[in-house]
Amino acid sequence: MSENMSKNMNLVRAEMGDAEFRRFSDMIQRELGIKMPPTKKVLLQSRFQKRLRALGMSTYKEYCDYVFSDAGREAERQHMVDVVTTNTTHFFREPKHFDILTNKVLPEFWRTIGSSREIRIWSAGCSSGEEPYTLGMVLSDFAEKHNGFKFSITATDISFQILQRARNAVYPLEKADEIPQQYKKKYLLKSKDPKKPLMKIDKKVRDRVSFKQINFMDDFRMDQKMDIIFCRNVVIYFDRPTQEVLFDKFCNFIRTDGYLFIGHSESLSGMRLPIKQMAPTVFKRLP
Repeated sequence: MSENMSKNMNLVRAEMGDAEFRRFSDMIQRELGIKMPPTKKVLLQSRFQKRLRALGMSTYKEYCDYVFSDAGREAERQHMVDVVTTNTTHFFREPKHFDILTNKVLPEFWRTIGSSREIRIWSAGCSSGEEPYTLGMVLSDFAEKHNGFKFSITATDISFQILQRARNAVYPLEKADEIPQQYKKKYLLKSKDPKKPLMKIDKKVRDRVSFKQINFMDDFRMDQKMDIIFCRNVVIYFDRPTQEVLFDKFCNFIRTDGYLFIGHSESLSGMRLPIKQMAPTVFKRLP
């Protein structure tokens, strides 16, 4: 039996000890804000397996010692972030939000701001890019119907690896099923190779989106205030005090009368924030 095969067999049998799990979970909550209770031990163990394989390690203790070493902090931290973070998303996810954006929010901005300046949107926790590109399609369509309307989209995520996928803007063709027909025709490019059922977001949408790596636990800054922030299905992984601190920071980045969209499974109830609810999970920034 080869040495590599033997390591892989050992890896299948390996289990993460409670001591290693506590070290990992404490660091993950402290540095990433993600809750990691004991019930997540098996999940964390399975996600770390690919890193053990990549590094040729056979035990989680060996990996833990490496991650907390000086060399590991330098070389392994981003890889660990990439496997720990959850990246589930879809085009036009929670479609009611895009109806509100199209029928209420954008017409309101057009009436009050017109072509005098650019509308700035932030997709916070953008994952592999489906949300910011959905926003790009919706706003591009609005701009085609309102001459002079200008916008830009900033998309951020903690995972370097997932941001690279988002920048590529290439997706399995089956994801086109999530996109309304009116946008498919204008903003999707299908591969001409039948052996590669892929699609790419059109350049006129891609050019409106810029990507940036941000960890919400860091003291991050934005260059300018935003008119609209989408932060949906991101903070569900954080504890309540961390959520409130984060949303307070988001409110400081929103212009007066700007909008905050959160996920339908999330709530701001009981938080002291300078916003008022306009629709379920849609809020407006107060003066």
